[in-house]
Amino acid sequence: MIVRTIRIVLPLVLLAGLGALGWSWLQAARAPDFADVAYGRTSPSQHLDIYVPHGAGPFPVVLFAHGGAFAFGDKRGMGSGLRNAVTAFNAAGIALVSIDYRLSGEAKFLAAVQDMKSALRFVRANAAEYRIDPARVALWGQSAGANIALVTGMSPGVALFNDPAAIAPGADDHVSAVVSMYGPTDFLAMDAQLGVAGCGASAQTHNAADSPESRYLGAHITTIPATVARANPLAYASAATPPLLLQHGTADCIVPPLQSRILADRVNAVAPGRAVLQFREGAVHADSAFDAPANLAIMTTFLRQAFAGAGHAK
Repeated sequence: MIVRTIRIVLPLVLLAGLGALGWSWLQAARAPDFADVAYGRTSPSQHLDIYVPHGAGPFPVVLFAHGGAFAFGDKRGMGSGLRNAVTAFNAAGIALVSIDYRLSGEAKFLAAVQDMKSALRFVRANAAEYRIDPARVALWGQSAGANIALVTGMSPGVALFNDPAAIAPGADDHVSAVVSMYGPTDFLAMDAQLGVAGCGASAQTHNAADSPESRYLGAHITTIPATVARANPLAYASAATPPLLLQHGTADCIVPPLQSRILADRVNAVAPGRAVLQFREGAVHADSAFDAPANLAIMTTFLRQAFAGAGHAK
């Protein structure tokens, strides 16, 4: 009885002593199978982690771009969300690659999209080494990372996003699918849409000169509409758009849910049924509901269907 009590109480005492650090450790995903792998030569930010299922493979893969207003975050900073994703995808026989990319304080657009393109090409070019199937590659992002993933996945062959310093610049950049969770798709429409959604004036700051979007693009977004258009996934909708899963919370007052609606409508107008739109009733921005096992199961089903078709993977 004494031994059993010690086994229960001692970890709790140690965790309490460690405080936030201990809680972060508990929430963390398992160690990557391949950690801090360089995919570019331009910046120390151009590294990725690879989590591979047990077995010989080759396995389909999802590349993940974290959120953080284009200005902060890292490939292991998702806490329990990353842990849940690694667990769910690996159990389903899907590898997960989590990438770091150049943030707005280091480099402006086009850098982040170039980085995800470079990471995609690196993984495909080195797929055999990591037990990955190069014909089944998908992208996933949350918030700012969703914008980056959407632009990356919807712009195959667009030379604007090629990084000459990439390690594998010649690899193909087509993908099987893209998953966007509460991602911005039209920067200049966000404030008006927040107003329509009933969000307060304090939330309607995306058009400001110091907004995350202005910092990301390197200038006040209201003064550079052409650059804004290049950073909006809306601009890349076409009959060749890969399958999209767009998820958003109805109570999001940071990125309005209409951002996902307008992209779904644009894509489905030229490629009927290509974009799947799902709203989470009452969910706020970065709500834990998106990282919950039940939602990851929905995402896994979508990915399996996209990988089975593999019509857009090369």
